[in-house]
Amino acid sequence: MERRLPSQPPVLPGFSHVRILGSGGFADVFLYEQNLPRRQVAVKVMLNEVVNDHVREMFQAEANLMAQLSSHPGILTVYQASVSSDGRPYLVMELCSPTLSQRYRVERIPVAEVLRIAIRIGSAIETAHRAGVLHRDIKPSNILLTAYGHPVLSDFGIAATLAESDDREAVGLSIPWSAPEVLADQTAGTITSEVWAFAATVYSLLAGRSPFEIAGGDNSSAALMSRISRAKPQPVGRPDAPPTLERMLMRALSRSPQNRQSSLLELLYELQTVESELALSQTAIEVAVDEWASTAVADLEERTVVRAGASRAGAARGPRRRRRAAPEHSGGSASPERASQARGTGSVTRTGALPRRTLSLVIAAIAAATIAVAVIAVVVAVRATSTDVPTVTNISAIVTDDVVEFSWANPGIGDTGAYRISMGRSQPEVQQRDSRFVIDGEPGERLCIVVTVTRAGSSGAPSAEKCADIPG
Repeated sequence: MERRLPSQPPVLPGFSHVRILGSGGFADVFLYEQNLPRRQVAVKVMLNEVVNDHVREMFQAEANLMAQLSSHPGILTVYQASVSSDGRPYLVMELCSPTLSQRYRVERIPVAEVLRIAIRIGSAIETAHRAGVLHRDIKPSNILLTAYGHPVLSDFGIAATLAESDDREAVGLSIPWSAPEVLADQTAGTITSEVWAFAATVYSLLAGRSPFEIAGGDNSSAALMSRISRAKPQPVGRPDAPPTLERMLMRALSRSPQNRQSSLLELLYELQTVESELALSQTAIEVAVDEWASTAVADLEERTVVRAGASRAGAARGPRRRRRAAPEHSGGSASPERASQARGTGSVTRTGALPRRTLSLVIAAIAAATIAVAVIAVVVAVRATSTDVPTVTNISAIVTDDVVEFSWANPGIGDTGAYRISMGRSQPEVQQRDSRFVIDGEPGERLCIVVTVTRAGSSGAPSAEKCADIPG
């Protein structure tokens, strides 16, 4: 396809045009120099031929989203947005370098560096999810580097809120980094499809190619889509990448969304575990606190506001795709600490002095209630600090086609506990907090798991082995 010429740079008050930086399907990016304060900036300008009312709305939504989210150190900073004198909307952004998207193709980036980049970018995506926003175009070329070498996530041009993510509106697709259910048009995007895209991006930075790309082979769009739908990626192929990292990436690239990590946060914890395994300092997970996330998009227009109690993005559609339980960090409910504060700070309107006898009874009642609460707190504290690690019992299994869903009751793993799932000697162990585990198998295959609860470095007794047979 013949590349088009860049559009004419607009005349922007307070800015001087320097040169073109890049062109896309809907916009050009130019280098400008801002007069006051003096600095170089990147200006993204929409093309005249694509500007209409709908595009203006999308551009305004992108500007608002990026402005709200760009306080995160892993998201590209937006300085301002406006419309030029010739009617083209534009964004003024921090000037960053796209060299990472070129570098991974020509040199082997050290594993330690990839892990640092992944955790910082993953933190940005998780923060966007907490604010109710899906990026929907996670790929290496959307990771830029600041002047100080810090990775930042860019291009929220096709971003959507979780509440509207099932809309089948036309969106741009970056095929090598799009999840199978997105390519099959079963969903426009979910949290688990972003887990897939993020894992595909990390894989690319490690392997120097996208997960389903074959060196010297047919890498046309049709061939890539066919291979992605079968979900059999090639190994990363790096002896310095530990098997733990390979396994977690393969899990995130599973064909079924239910088999993947349920959130970016879960994947980030696993990446930190790999850092520890390699004797590296753990990269901090920088995720916005709940108070910020709940108000981050409060001032956006109605269609970009996530209302209290809004559910996670819809699960991918299809007979074998069942909705997972929402991750513990999502949703609009307050944390236990905040809920406790709310209960303890209720306002009282005084209408007059209480009689002395009534006041004495009230004081006595408060004292009794305080003692009761103290006793309960001691009991809870004793239970919370108990060293006994529970055991999973009564695992059930449901077989649908060639998929087995194992599930069990939570025995009380607490805030720091997790489940370690073993599938046999030849299979890697998986650690997760969800009390459901889904496995794809083959006709006639028997699938078995053993579940062990881990807490604060200690493990409980393993469960009894639970097996299920897939009909031949």
